[in-house]
Amino acid sequence: MPLIIGLTGGIGSGKSEASKRFIERGILVVDADVVAREVVEPGSPALTQIAAHFGPVILDATGNLQRSKLREIIFSNPSEKQWLESLLHPIINTEIRRQLAGAMSVYAILASPLLLETQQFQLVDRILVIDTSEQHQLERASHRDKSNEAQIKAIMQTQLSRQERCARATDIIQNHGSIDELDAQVEKLHQLYLELAQSTAKTN
Repeated sequence: MPLIIGLTGGIGSGKSEASKRFIERGILVVDADVVAREVVEPGSPALTQIAAHFGPVILDATGNLQRSKLREIIFSNPSEKQWLESLLHPIINTEIRRQLAGAMSVYAILASPLLLETQQFQLVDRILVIDTSEQHQLERASHRDKSNEAQIKAIMQTQLSRQERCARATDIIQNHGSIDELDAQVEKLHQLYLELAQSTAKTN
């Protein structure tokens, strides 16, 4: 297994922009959100169990999971949320491990908005937090998702605070400025991670 960097941050912090820049430098980025969608695709064992548990109402006409419907159910029922998490988290973690183990790049990144809220942080060697102000978060997320401010604030409430997240970080990118400033910080960390990955490889 190569050196694994866990990349996280609150909604609208710029995780996707940072991830994109690591990918441009030839680094494998495993996105936990993408994996979470892949494991419930039509025909998957997980989706079969979800449909059996919640009923066919949870599927659309083409057999895909209706995420908004599922979200409605679990947010109003903590025991259903717990059931879903106990089913999906182990499956997601197994698939994340499989993808990371197949990394051909010098180091790899696990990008996850809930890296520190779940047990996913146990899969990584270092934690990189993309930090920005709450005002920036609200502006970026509302522009990107066309969500209203109340919805975004509700999501922010379910995530760790900036202070808690930064306190657990090994590395922090301050994403308050331009794309060029973000890129410069990514480049600096990329060089650090290359050095760390090479020294780790020598000691193994």
